[in-house]
Amino acid sequence: MEKPSFKEALLFWLKLGFVSFGGPAGQIAIMHDFLVTRKKWISESRFLHALNFTMLLPGPEAQQLATYAGWLLHGTRGGLVAGAFFVLPSMLILFALSALYVSFGNIPWIYSLFAGLKPAVVAIVVMALVKISSKSLKSVFHYVLAVAAFVCLFFLNIAFPLIIVGSILIAVIVFRIRPSLFKGRNNDVIDSDNSEEEYYINSNSVLAEAGLSWGRLARQVTVSTLVWAIPLVVFYFFTSDAQFWEELIFFFTRAAFVTFGGAYAVLPYVAQVSVEELGWLTELQMIDGLALGETTPGPLVMVLAFVGFMAGYGQYSDSVIMGGLGLVVTTFYTFVPCFFFIFAGAPIIEKTRENNQVKQVLGVVTAAVVGVMLNLTIYLGKAVVFPSGGLDLNGIDWITLAWVVVSIVALYRFKANVMGWIAVSATFGLIRFLILGPF
Repeated sequence: MEKPSFKEALLFWLKLGFVSFGGPAGQIAIMHDFLVTRKKWISESRFLHALNFTMLLPGPEAQQLATYAGWLLHGTRGGLVAGAFFVLPSMLILFALSALYVSFGNIPWIYSLFAGLKPAVVAIVVMALVKISSKSLKSVFHYVLAVAAFVCLFFLNIAFPLIIVGSILIAVIVFRIRPSLFKGRNNDVIDSDNSEEEYYINSNSVLAEAGLSWGRLARQVTVSTLVWAIPLVVFYFFTSDAQFWEELIFFFTRAAFVTFGGAYAVLPYVAQVSVEELGWLTELQMIDGLALGETTPGPLVMVLAFVGFMAGYGQYSDSVIMGGLGLVVTTFYTFVPCFFFIFAGAPIIEKTRENNQVKQVLGVVTAAVVGVMLNLTIYLGKAVVFPSGGLDLNGIDWITLAWVVVSIVALYRFKANVMGWIAVSATFGLIRFLILGPF
């Protein structure tokens, strides 16, 4: 497999930014379908190894996985392009929707348009669950961890970071006491690094940047600090409202470091501070912002950008332009730490592929992720198929349920292209809206 051209990869990352609906599970499924299954740019073992690492980090794991994959293919510039294009389309769309929101109030036709994508998203998540579970659940121990993770989330409401940390601790202890529990059906210790020569980045690929370099790490810390500080300095010296921008920057920088477990884990913190303490928006506006965030591609944590928009909009006497600046600044400070985590951590993590214990422990993280994805699948399926909130037959949206089934059949039986099916589903949503009205 020859190295993909930078232009070819760039076009994929750009396209991904516009079609990455469905939250992290759906976004990971789209990347897996293209990078691993179709193009064979990155092998299964390397993809899962990167996924394991990003699941441990604060911030949106799908965006960081895209950055990691871009870095694997084309170094730092590849990671920058992949990570940035994952976010930029969502930011632009969210700005347009936010401007419409403050100018014209609620926009139900936009919700109805994007609602056509939701049943396809459920199908995509189901397919991702099947693919990842088939690759990562190779022993009874892995199945037990996956079930335990699901129970902790679904029934006990235990925080996602605690589940990941607990899985790692259990894996370390078990590996030292009973390493045989990691053995699969063939009685060999699980190792996904089988023959992968058909992939460009495979189990035998060695990257020149792999390993810990203190000099490189020092440069990355210095550059990241400067990138973080320059806008703050500009606002301090060239605006008359520096205190507002300083408050905005430091608040969303803190939020970026506590987004373990995805957007739903950090939203209560953001809502409490931005609504109750800072008064940037109301509770109802926060709910509307979450709805807008759900209708855009990209990570759901982009709802923070809506909060930044409303903060700038209100601070500058209902100015859409200043609201847009608040949105851009919020997006910038939400994702700058994500790039640092990948560029500083990926070379070190790449080196750990040679360590069997680290490999097996990270494999347990993937098993726990299967339980998390099962919880997400049920959560999304319930919200999409039972829009009224109840679980009785009268509350089922039968048209949506039928499209979920059609989507699963198309993706599984007929191997439909994920991106193409997203376009088909958007068309389905538009047609349904024109015939039956809003969902």
